[in-house]
Parts: sequence; structure tokens; C-alpha cells
Amino acid sequence: MSEGKIIVGLDIGTTKIACIVGRKGANGKIEILGYGKAASTGVSRGIVTNIDETVNAIKTAVDEASAQSNVDIKSVNVGIAGQHIKSLQHRGVLMRDNRDLEITDEELEKLRQDTFKINMIPGEEIIDVIPQEYFVDGEIGTTPKGMLGSKLEANFHVIIGQTAAAMNIKKCIERAGLEMDHMILEPIASAEAVLDEEEMEAGVALVDIGGGTTDIAIFHESKIYHSAVIPFGGNIITEDISKGCAIIRRYAEDVKVKFGSAVAEENREDELVSIPGIRGRAPKEISFKNLASIIQARMDEIFDLTNYEIQKVNSQHQLIAGIVLTGGGAMMRHIQQLASFKTGLDVRIGYPNEHLSEDTAKELASPMYATGIGLVIEGIARAEYQDRMDKIKKKERVTEIPKEEPIPTEETDMEQEEETTRGRRKRTKKEKSSHRGLDLTQIITKFFSADEINE
Repeated sequence: MSEGKIIVGLDIGTTKIACIVGRKGANGKIEILGYGKAASTGVSRGIVTNIDETVNAIKTAVDEASAQSNVDIKSVNVGIAGQHIKSLQHRGVLMRDNRDLEITDEELEKLRQDTFKINMIPGEEIIDVIPQEYFVDGEIGTTPKGMLGSKLEANFHVIIGQTAAAMNIKKCIERAGLEMDHMILEPIASAEAVLDEEEMEAGVALVDIGGGTTDIAIFHESKIYHSAVIPFGGNIITEDISKGCAIIRRYAEDVKVKFGSAVAEENREDELVSIPGIRGRAPKEISFKNLASIIQARMDEIFDLTNYEIQKVNSQHQLIAGIVLTGGGAMMRHIQQLASFKTGLDVRIGYPNEHLSEDTAKELASPMYATGIGLVIEGIARAEYQDRMDKIKKKERVTEIPKEEPIPTEETDMEQEEETTRGRRKRTKKEKSSHRGLDLTQIITKFFSADEINE
């Protein structure tokens, strides 16, 4: 991809819709040209529930990002999540026609594309296919391109989702006057933004705590081995506070963000927050410790489910780098301690500033924007890959073009006609002689040399 090509990421979340415009700079860092956000009222737990409200929010976020970046946004890379998302492992096989020819990018892509053809149950479709490892004639090869062999195999991580959910997202994009470049699983995008190569090589679990869902992606040896979506996030904690403290949702969200804690023991009983009463009623006082107790009860459940997903893989691939928490929910106080206690692994908070240029707005360095920035990073990588494949195909088409024949003139036409006529006359004479039988000289020369005949 040519340097400076602009890529747009659109994060359709449960609490917000964020649009981020970026490009790859000369130093390899991501330059954010502009961003916009809008409240998301038409999405619940990662699934579009109201088309009109979602479309309006998308337009608001895109218009803001377009005005800030001075870019006319036509297409976007959109994220997908939700409880309907699941994954499986698949092994693909490709028998090559000629084992003496080098393996090409086209063959690797064909093997990946063939995986999209596996049968799904009605109502489900394959969202993405991610290569894990390749085998050439049974031997593992991390980079099979250029190798020789007759049998090419690969293990793929296949991401599956509901057809209706994917179609509704696409419909919202189209009704907002945009085109969709790629649909990318959100935890994979978040991982691109906050993880580094060492962590993915050692083994790490990316846990993105969003508003409606908690997304998980597990890596080992720089490959993704498992992905899952837990249908709980920050919104359900807000609901618990609203019900447990008998306050309206707006106040519950404010209290959670400003005073919330994931560990009750880290708070004191005498620390209080006053909540305004409704319609002249007396204000309510809530202790920080009681507030933290409500939050911890739900966070315990989220991390129990997270640990369950981790144990599916941890028995085979040890997660030396532990857990990286990101997303809006990762900004809660004492969440690292609780996650480490519940899982027994090292935990850190993932910020998307490692891949961003120094002049990026500080607001975007928050875990809240990890998915949006990751969509830009992943979009750039896929655009580079597509450009490389297009160049290869273009090169093949050029080599297949036949040499142009010279444009015939009247003189060349007459000469060709005369030569053709003479050739016909010669062939006719030869054919006539063949009807008279074989020449006696030809028969004799089969048995005698020319010198013997002359003697």
C-alpha cells in the first residue's frame, strides 16, 4: 500500500459509536487525522436492535470525523461482536499440480478462501478466516511461500456469527451512505492496538471489557488460538447499581465512573457519595464500600467466565504474558487486582498509544478507543495485503498478453497470397507423385548407400 493511504475504522459499540480516520506514517506509527463519536442507543450487547437510531449515530460520528480530518469518508472497516460470535479450528488441504514449482501467495490465499466454503448451519455464516500455521508435505513451515512440495496444509481460526446480525450491520453502513471494506472481529482489532509481538509470542489473553460485552482473544506463538464473547459488560454493572442503590440509571453511570471500584475491601464505610433525589426528594447517600460490593459481585462473574475461556487454551498453550485488560471497563479502579486474584495470572491495562504517533490527541490514548484504533491498524494491514495480491495478479496478466501481430498492408497481403499459391502448387505436385507410388531410388537407398549405387 502506498504510504499515506487513508483508512477509516468504525466501532459500533453498545455505549458509543466511534469513527477514527488514520494512515500509516513514514516511521510506521499510525497518524490519527480525525475522530468522531456519538451515543449508541440502537445497539444492545453488540447487536443492532434499532436500525434508524444506529444509522443516525453512525452519520453523526462519521460527519464529525470527516470535518475534523478534512477527509470525504466513503468506506469504513467495521467491527463486529456479540454473544452470537463463536469460533472453531479448521484444517485445509491443497494438493499442488507441480511439486517442483515454488509455493505462491495465490495458493495460500486459495487455501484460505476455500475455508469460507465449509458448510454452516442455517442462520450462521463465516465472518473471517485467520491462518495459524502451515504444513508442506506434513512438515510445519511458518513461511511456506517459496518452498517446494506437493501437499499444502494449514490450520485456520474460523470466526462464525449470525447472518442476520452481520446483515443488519451492513445495512446500517449502507443506509448511512458508506461502503464496508472489511468486517473485523472486535477483540482481534483491540489486540492489534494494545498488544506487542513479545506478548503474542509468549502467550497472552486480550480481555476487552466494553459496554455490552466482554470480548476475549487468546494468542500464543504470535497466532490466535481462541476467541469468545461474554454477554456482560459495563452496562450491566450500571443496571446493578441502579437497582441496588435505587437511583436512576444516569446517576448510576456517573457514580460508577467517578467513584467505582472493583474490590470492596479497598474502600471505607465512611466514604460517602450523595445522589440527588428525584423531583424534590431527599438526596441519597451511598458508601464507597457498598458501591464497590455491587460492582465486585458482577466483576467476579465476568472474570469467572473469562477464566473459563482461558482454561480452554491454557492447558495446551501456557499464557506467560498473562492478561491484558482494555476497553472502557478496564479503567475502573482496582480491576487489575481482582483480575489477577480470580485468574492467577499477571494482569496489565492495555493502552493503544504504543502504535500512535506522538501528536495524537490524549483522549484517544484511552483503552476506550482501543477497538476503533485497532480497526484502523487492521484495515491498513489488510489493504497492504490486498494491494500486494493485486500487483501479483496484474503482473500475471501482463505476462499472458500475446505479442501483437504486425498490421498487414496490401503488398504483404499479395506476397503472402503468392507464397500460399506457390506452396499449394508444390504440395499438389508432391501429392500427385505420391499417388504414382514410391520412387525406385528411395527403395534402393534403404539398403545401399549412395556411393554403392553410383558404382
